[in-house]
Amino acid sequence: MLDLRLKSRQWLEDSHGNIIMGEGRQRILELIDRTGSINQAAKLMGMSYRGVWGKIRATEEHVNKKIVLTEKRHGSRLTEDGKRLLADYARLKDECQRADERIFRNIFKIEGF
Repeated sequence: MLDLRLKSRQWLEDSHGNIIMGEGRQRILELIDRTGSINQAAKLMGMSYRGVWGKIRATEEHVNKKIVLTEKRHGSRLTEDGKRLLADYARLKDECQRADERIFRNIFKIEGF
């Protein structure tokens, strides 16, 4: 039996190909939620603060909602819309992966998944 696995990725983009949400932004939001800091999230991602902030702003502009709230005294945190976007994206990835695996098994007649 062949040892095959399907790998797939999902991301959201606009009609011009600009990424709105993907695995990188998911990780950024998860780190902000965990650390309470955009700067700390940037360091953990190996990115500049400006780069991370630019990605957050681009996503906010596309979804027309504030997803990260920054306060000088209290750091940064996800808004309810940010938490919902993160949860919805995680759910999308999970459901797509399950559907992809069903299709993969059907096409390649692989059992045991």
